Amino acid sequence: MAGNVKRFSRMLLECNSNDKLCVVREHQTEVIVVPVLLVGVFVIVLTVILWLHCRGLRAKQEQSAPAGAQVTRKNQQDPCSTESRYIQLSERSVESLLNSASLTLKELEIPREKLLPDSLQLINLGAYGSIYRAQLETGSSGKTKTVVLKALQDPASPQRVKDFLGRIKFHQNLGHHENLVELVGCCVDQLPLYMIMEDVSLGDLLTFLWTCRRDVMAMDGVPYDLTERQVYEVGQQVAAALAYLEEKNLFHGDIAARNVLLHHNFTAKLCGLGLAYETHAHGASSVTRKVPVKWQAPERLLSKPPTIKADMWSFGILLYEMITLGAPPYPEVPPSDILSYLQKQNIMKQPSSCQHAMYCIMKSCWQWSAAHRPSPAQLLCSLKTAMKTSSGHTVLQVPESVVPELYADVAGVDVHSLVREYTIL
Repeated sequence: MAGNVKRFSRMLLECNSNDKLCVVREHQTEVIVVPVLLVGVFVIVLTVILWLHCRGLRAKQEQSAPAGAQVTRKNQQDPCSTESRYIQLSERSVESLLNSASLTLKELEIPREKLLPDSLQLINLGAYGSIYRAQLETGSSGKTKTVVLKALQDPASPQRVKDFLGRIKFHQNLGHHENLVELVGCCVDQLPLYMIMEDVSLGDLLTFLWTCRRDVMAMDGVPYDLTERQVYEVGQQVAAALAYLEEKNLFHGDIAARNVLLHHNFTAKLCGLGLAYETHAHGASSVTRKVPVKWQAPERLLSKPPTIKADMWSFGILLYEMITLGAPPYPEVPPSDILSYLQKQNIMKQPSSCQHAMYCIMKSCWQWSAAHRPSPAQLLCSLKTAMKTSSGHTVLQVPESVVPELYADVAGVDVHSLVREYTIL
């Protein structure tokens, strides 16, 4: 390369090899040209190094992407994961979400043709859409059983589909307990989506309690009366369900008569696990579900995270509802004043139909300090002990019928759902 530079320099200078002055000028040109070439090479190398450095930074940024993307990659490697938040967060379309659900919920999938279309009966409007009662074929002989369908209608956004599928997975992971409403299956191959739950024949406990106030001895062969001993029996079953939730590191968050269902054989089933799902899936700070204030523990009213001990407070309200045949709690206190009422260490007085043993259990649930309230296991033990001396013959009686609109105003609940449920029976 140096020889080429020399020849090029001589040509530029137009001199021969015997010219001394020309040789000097030749070397002066080399001193200029060579450094220029070296600087050019240096600039090129530096440019390449900077490009490689920028490329490395971009790769690191992609590796440190948000947690949602990391969850996506993990879930793509393990599409059958049983985590409650199994839905890929990067998936943007409803179609891709349903494709994912067809893998994770495969064992729960029930063919749509087994749901008899002419049997659908609208019973309520839920947070996600209509709730139906329907007939489900259970075998080739044409036998059917009644089920409840929670539907997510079309059109639905990917976020709503994602959340609806998450609720189905939550119930699947929860497992079976005789005092929790059972998940039968689902239809998630296309919209509308169906969560298929068992149907509980007598409906919700609150409606049953109100019907017990009427001059109705029996309806469809079912006696509409309630004794103190039966109150303990229902209470024990709800406490058993709460003990099971505690074992799963969960809580209910909305214990009330409206969220307890009854079978003809007086088996109680706890339902309404929406708040438990939201807290489990998204954390307590992101929960948007509102619970009527008169059923909430003081710490809940003060916006503290819910726990199983808050359920114990609400359980005391449930006992009050049952022993009064569905009276609203704190009838003399407006819902807006309930926190200040409790902060003065006030609790509900003993109902006239309530014996001392049951009222003692209520008061143990209404301890201001959550640490002083019983656990579900301790509560279950107290209920079993008190039931031994309870009356199984005297029927609880309340002469006044319930006016749903007045009840809703005093209790601080939505009247529309109460009227709909009350008119079913």
